[in-house]
Amino acid sequence: MRIGLIAGGGQFPLLFSKKALKKGYKVFAIGFHSETDKILASHVEELKWIYLGQVSKLIKYFKQNNITQAVMLGSIKKTNIFKDIRPDFKALSFIATTPRTHDNSVLTSFADLLLKEGIKILPSTFLLPELISPKGCWTKRKPDKTEKKDILQGWKIAKEIGNLDIGQCIVISNGTILAIEAIEGTDATIKRGGLLSHQNGAVVIKLSKPTQDLRFDLPSSGCGTIETMHEFGAGVLVLEAEKSLSFDREEMISLADKYNISVLAYTDDDIT
Repeated sequence: MRIGLIAGGGQFPLLFSKKALKKGYKVFAIGFHSETDKILASHVEELKWIYLGQVSKLIKYFKQNNITQAVMLGSIKKTNIFKDIRPDFKALSFIATTPRTHDNSVLTSFADLLLKEGIKILPSTFLLPELISPKGCWTKRKPDKTEKKDILQGWKIAKEIGNLDIGQCIVISNGTILAIEAIEGTDATIKRGGLLSHQNGAVVIKLSKPTQDLRFDLPSSGCGTIETMHEFGAGVLVLEAEKSLSFDREEMISLADKYNISVLAYTDDDIT
């Protein structure tokens, strides 16, 4: 069995490749200069390096290797889109015919483009369902009364921001929105919100967008998220159960307990 991998940064492509190998897949991967971890090469059948925007090379590589199914995993630093991109003619045509340039719209349109070329994009978790965040309070500490109010208010606001396809994360404290994620990413958002709250226990809420294509770009968290929250004084992390990813969950929970941070995963039904 063969499968394609369009690999961004972070550990997700590595985890997928290791699991795919155990399941009997041969992984043919596309990596991006300045994004993808070079160690991925030792965990896949073959790794081809391209620059962001080189769509024709990506399609040609998959077709040469008889790839009809692929996954899109890992992060792309959005700031690199403005400084490390080399769009080819197909990419320029794609951009010109894509009505909306927000993250979710672009990724869904790109998946549709690949499907027309005979390459179907599969859900990112189809080999790793254990990464999907389970519902419940994961930590020893539960949110207090004030934090619960912030969660209820912040959840609704995060969903509205997501509906505009702006970002997936907000930081709130005592009813005030301190930071909204845009192009800078989650860690920078937590830092900005934490500093504005004077490291006084802000709530971090990271949710999927209402129109989220569950094949890719699911909100994710891990030990790094907890470390950043601790560094900048955030006290509660709220994720979306069943629609987000959590890496190294046991270690993440242990770290949160050490720092007295509360971590919860809710669904829309829990927010009233």
